[in-house]
Amino acid sequence: MLGTLTERHRRRSLTAAQGLDFASNDYLGLARSEFLADAARNALAREVPVGSGGSRLLRGNHPEHEALEQSAARFFQSEAALVMGGGFQANQAIFSTLPAAEDLILYDALVHASAHEGMRLGRAEARAFKHNDVEDARRILEEWRAKGGTGQIWMAVESVYSMQGDLAPLTALADIAVAFDAILVVDEAHATGVFGQNGRGLAHGLEAELVTLHTCGKGLGVAGGLICGPRVMIDTLINRARPFIFATAPSPLNAALLQAVLERLQCEATLTQSAVSRMHFAHACARRIGLLNASLNSQIIPIILGDDALTMRIASELQAHGFDVRGIRPPTVPRGKSRLRISVTGNVSDADITALFDILSNQLKAAA
Repeated sequence: MLGTLTERHRRRSLTAAQGLDFASNDYLGLARSEFLADAARNALAREVPVGSGGSRLLRGNHPEHEALEQSAARFFQSEAALVMGGGFQANQAIFSTLPAAEDLILYDALVHASAHEGMRLGRAEARAFKHNDVEDARRILEEWRAKGGTGQIWMAVESVYSMQGDLAPLTALADIAVAFDAILVVDEAHATGVFGQNGRGLAHGLEAELVTLHTCGKGLGVAGGLICGPRVMIDTLINRARPFIFATAPSPLNAALLQAVLERLQCEATLTQSAVSRMHFAHACARRIGLLNASLNSQIIPIILGDDALTMRIASELQAHGFDVRGIRPPTVPRGKSRLRISVTGNVSDADITALFDILSNQLKAAA
């Protein structure tokens, strides 16, 4: 099996971070910041423990977890919040626990693997609609109701798609959710900290019943996941979600760091503004070298090359020039859609972005 992957240029290996960061999801540049280092020192000085020691329903619950959840509910303006070990675990919990057997989960065809895993473990029927196709979503819901579907509808989407870099039409999807009395579940993993008021995400302010997921290891620079939504749903997860009940609680120190990040976002708009400014500068550089067909909607810029070997070769050449850009191959993306995934992080300057696109332009011309 591994030999076949090698022949097809799809074998994966663990590679240390090297060069300028155009690969991570550290969109605000917080992960290695002095700000978080100071926050960690302050938390340790007041004896916040590093480990939790157990699940939250046994002895692992800590005041820092509860303080973070209260802060997150205020910041994202939801009734309640629940901190999880990671975004993957959080999506598993949502989709394996909240929808009932008679319900329908209508999901965008490109939602994350973690949502698929939750749906696989759950009891509800699940149907996909074409990526970002609002009318296809409406058609499926109309057909389901017409055939006698009476359960709760859950609509699962991402606000920013991690491999496409495009944005969901959330306003139109929220209108459909209201029309069908559906609950809109929005994974804000790649929007939190970058989009919305003070980085609250693209779902903030939508007129629909919402559950949102804010992963904390991307724009927020730490680790974990925050599920925000109605209190009854959060209480249901606490009582019934196996990924919550049977998992060791996240680090209380980690919770303290996340509180510090949310407080800074609340009080200081420059982090989000800087991220958006870098994103627009990168879009201009991409247009300058003729990448007009690339998705230029977010801080994630996919350069679809199609061929696995070509993708990995150009990624290696960029890495040799000091730019950490990674190649993405199936099964993460569809066959024939291998791509470079350029991530505009908070760890690069405008000069770095200009240099990357200059080198990329030369590589693409040579490969043509």
